[in-house]
Amino acid sequence: MTSAVQPDPKDAAATASTVEPVRRILLVEDEEDTRTSFQQLLNMALGIEVDLAADGAQALEMLDKKPYSIVVTDLRMPKVDGLKLIGEIQARRLPVTVIVTTGHGSIDDAVHAMRMGAYDFLTKPPDPQHLCLLIERALRERTLQDELAALRSQITERHRFWNVLSKCPKMYDIFELIGNIADTTTTVLIEGETGTGKEQVARAIHQASAEYRKGPFVPVHCAALSEALLESELFGHEKGSFTGAAGQRKGRFEIAHGGTLFLDEVADIPMSMQVKLLRVLQERKFERVGGNQPIEVDVRVIGATNQGLENLVKEGKFREDLYYRLNVVKIELPPLRRRPEDIPMLATYFAQKYARPGHNAAHISKEAMDRLLAFSWPGNIRQLENAMERASVTARDGEIKPENLPRDLVPKTGRRASMNVDLARPLTEQLSELTSSFEERYLRKALRKCRGHVGRCAKISGLSRRSISAKIAHYKIDTSAYKPK
Repeated sequence: MTSAVQPDPKDAAATASTVEPVRRILLVEDEEDTRTSFQQLLNMALGIEVDLAADGAQALEMLDKKPYSIVVTDLRMPKVDGLKLIGEIQARRLPVTVIVTTGHGSIDDAVHAMRMGAYDFLTKPPDPQHLCLLIERALRERTLQDELAALRSQITERHRFWNVLSKCPKMYDIFELIGNIADTTTTVLIEGETGTGKEQVARAIHQASAEYRKGPFVPVHCAALSEALLESELFGHEKGSFTGAAGQRKGRFEIAHGGTLFLDEVADIPMSMQVKLLRVLQERKFERVGGNQPIEVDVRVIGATNQGLENLVKEGKFREDLYYRLNVVKIELPPLRRRPEDIPMLATYFAQKYARPGHNAAHISKEAMDRLLAFSWPGNIRQLENAMERASVTARDGEIKPENLPRDLVPKTGRRASMNVDLARPLTEQLSELTSSFEERYLRKALRKCRGHVGRCAKISGLSRRSISAKIAHYKIDTSAYKPK
């Protein structure tokens, strides 16, 4: 998810404009009367733009100039026939759906065309109603594929800040904050649930810095090391300083000189080590284990935790002075369930990442996407990535269906927003929180049903458009995330 060209985080929200899907048909037919009658029929019945080509060669020239949703082509034509046209469309990977028309004596050719990638075929002369129904169905399915293409465009061109993908307003605020602190030595604390991408955000801070990007990004997972190992890992050791110390070893602070040291799960650092870490953060120098020579370092420290450090301080499990030293700038990452607008884009990215070698990424069906959007994602982005990896390797015929997703990916039944009763807090306050939670979920579900149309959402809810607009602004809901791409 790393990119070479980065957007200005202050302009991130401005890049959230949607891409309208193409709805245009190219009719390829060598008989002029048939071309004209088809064009008139489709214009009148479907109200859609229809361009004409007399043969496959002309059709390829037109496909190069502008995009089409559907190509309806005859098979028997001079110069470049229908089969060659389909072959060229497949070879160039043009995002267009092909329907073929053929005489009664060429059914074998039509079957061959479908094996080459054609969507369906009709025998001449086609029934007008059947033709219109077939094209309408193809357009609906084409729209889903166009939405996928738009999502891929967003992944490659927009909605990204270094190695972080998002179109969530809360994440845009984080991107802006990263831009403001990137070229400073400020210590940063990142708090967020497991799987929300804390290390990715830490890397984004490091990479966004023109100065500190010159040095390395050095991660240390504090929860995985004992106290003795953690001290040696952070500060290094001299030869013979303890049993097994066969030689001098540099610690992570030394290795990260001129760069960034990322301390993951800082809440698990033992109390005795917290004292030593505090001293290094204050003085920017330390000694190796078994040594007495002070070593000065120029390093930015980023800490991360899935626990609330402030509560641990109150419980006496984390030093207050170290907490304030780490908590110069705090970044609170929202869980994925609070970023539903990011789910389609992230799912599409992971489908691309885990596509079979030599194959295009599998298309995510509407039913599968609905399943992804309805799930609460307790494991956040990491869980979504694992689900899409499984779906991509089990998908058949280039499409991810609900049955390809993990079985536990089902919405929880019953009350989704149950709250623990806290008698230490007023009833009105807890009722207000419960109401707000339900109201936000209601609005998101209504917008999904209305495909982002605020007026229709207001009609469903029984409120005025002005009230709905105010609530959407209050909950910072991005309506463009629910509109067709």
